[in-house]
Amino acid sequence: MPKKQTIIGPSLPNIPWEEKPKSCKDVVWRSTLNPIITRDAVPRASTIFNSAVIPYKGAFAGVFRCDSKSYEECLHFGKSKDGFKWDINPEPIKLITGDPDLEQEGTGYDPRVCWLEDRYYITWCNSYYGPTIGVAHTTDFKKYYQLENAFLPFNRNGVLFPRKINNKYAMLSRPSGPGHNTFGNIFYSESPDMNYWGKHRLVMKTKPGWQCAKIGAGPIPIETTEGWLLIYHGVRITCNGFIYCAGAALLDIDKPWKTLYRTGPYIMAPWEIYECAGDVPNVVFPCSTLSDAPTGRIAIYYGAADTTTCLAYTQVDTLIDYIKSNSIK
Repeated sequence: MPKKQTIIGPSLPNIPWEEKPKSCKDVVWRSTLNPIITRDAVPRASTIFNSAVIPYKGAFAGVFRCDSKSYEECLHFGKSKDGFKWDINPEPIKLITGDPDLEQEGTGYDPRVCWLEDRYYITWCNSYYGPTIGVAHTTDFKKYYQLENAFLPFNRNGVLFPRKINNKYAMLSRPSGPGHNTFGNIFYSESPDMNYWGKHRLVMKTKPGWQCAKIGAGPIPIETTEGWLLIYHGVRITCNGFIYCAGAALLDIDKPWKTLYRTGPYIMAPWEIYECAGDVPNVVFPCSTLSDAPTGRIAIYYGAADTTTCLAYTQVDTLIDYIKSNSIK
């Protein structure tokens, strides 16, 4: 019998992929090529991590967080033929804005990229009197037009949905504090025009264990027949500092602020040396996915130890079964 199609979306036959090792008992498995991007990809970079990848013209493109050797947090464009080997522009992205009030000397980090209607939208953590959600769009990854910041400071992890919900643009975010605070839940907001955001709704709160301190949306949600598949990060505080893990949830397809299921156990935790040792030890931070609807294959790009970019894989039906079987309220 043909495999049922759970992902609602296009095919991506050239998705970067490695089959699951027979010895692996987990729902997510890592690339044998990790880390796939290191600081050597950009001469000025100290680290390259927490970055967003999308299909583009039969190949792949992305917006990458490249912290410089003076620790400036900048966004860079990159391209790849196969999703493994990347050519990243050595110069940061320059934003075009007609409003001088938006031209702040600040940071640009943890981007997401979303194809929505007729263009690519980039959201990132912008610095505007504190961290908030910057928004820009492009059609060619050459010119980037900045819109208004989506929210007041302080906010992080702005993640758009890939289509309108009830005829409104929709975004997930994590209201937070000015620094590396110890709190944060995931909220849903909507907009008629990508400028004015409102109808803020709580999606998920922290829970005991690996997601007890704060949680934040990860890659762009994947539309499935079971609901919106959301991969997210959770943070635990230990005597040795923060530990960042990854979990997964299913959100209602028409009311995404309603969580149907969410994992009690994590689906990824910092186990490998490249996830445990780096600028910020013990971090697995998923930021983007590629998916092939007919086969259900999903490739997950994630930042490791705030230092490198890595790749992992899962199958959509296996992951959804895992979410449902291991869900907590």
